[in-house]
Amino acid sequence: MKYITGTRDFQIYEPSVVTIGKFDGRHRGHQKLLMRMAEVKAEMGYKTAVFTFDMSPNTLVSGGPQKVITTNLERKNNLEKVGIDYLVEYPFTGETARMAPEEFVRFVLVEQMNARVIVVGTDCSFGYRGAGNADSLLRWKDRYGYELIVIPKEKDDERDISSTYIREQLDKGNIEKANELLGQPYAIHGIVVHGNHIGGSVLGFPTANILPAPEKHLPAFGVYVSKVYVDGTYYGGVTNIGRKPTVEGNSPVGAETFIYGLNQDIYGKTIEVQLLHFIRPERKFEGLEELKAQIGKDKEYGMQYLETLSDSQINGA
Repeated sequence: MKYITGTRDFQIYEPSVVTIGKFDGRHRGHQKLLMRMAEVKAEMGYKTAVFTFDMSPNTLVSGGPQKVITTNLERKNNLEKVGIDYLVEYPFTGETARMAPEEFVRFVLVEQMNARVIVVGTDCSFGYRGAGNADSLLRWKDRYGYELIVIPKEKDDERDISSTYIREQLDKGNIEKANELLGQPYAIHGIVVHGNHIGGSVLGFPTANILPAPEKHLPAFGVYVSKVYVDGTYYGGVTNIGRKPTVEGNSPVGAETFIYGLNQDIYGKTIEVQLLHFIRPERKFEGLEELKAQIGKDKEYGMQYLETLSDSQINGA
């Protein structure tokens, strides 16, 4: 995948099928767009290209970072996994925010991205104050020579599937519902860092620690059954999301994972932790011995849960 970021000066020379959006979470609604793009690529031979911004437009308005289900790096990794040819991560500045909708379509989508087909959802918006929409794209398609495909919203019963809906479920610890809406497990990507080193030496359960990016929207603090992608292989795991309140000191919010069957040193490696099932809330124990006993129970519960899953559920992306 060609990753274009940090610049407004770029050019895609090959004809493309383009979609636009935040793609926060790459949920089931997003997946409908991406699958339709893949169909167009197969039919017409066009390259697939995703346009998004390097930050949420709300960040510029609010003056602070907005919480996201997938960070920019995670979004890049996700789109690369599904075979997108180009990801354009456009700088969102005051000048960008003031761009008229038709100028955006003409200059960015048609001229720079060489869009021959544009695929959007019914609720798409773009340009100054989000004034551009699917009707605008329909009105301009003959003028600028592209085909337009509008995809209906994906629903969960009567409710639209959206990043907001998924964040609500994460806040409640309803990880299985969040995963159902995502169409894939909620995941945290990160580099394994050194922790307090009590997992292996004191508690007898060596763990891998990653520190999520500040903008990452985390689920309710607690312990989850997980699977972990390391060096091209999936392993089962048990992950604590939170601050580890039993351990002395002001620990940063992190994801600490015991990984079944992994005996190698993975410090400094990037791993992906996918959460599958909520076990219990995070809490402070009376001491390390009580914590050790509870971790043993969590580990046993996790193993039993993972044994109920098929090979494809463990080894699939």
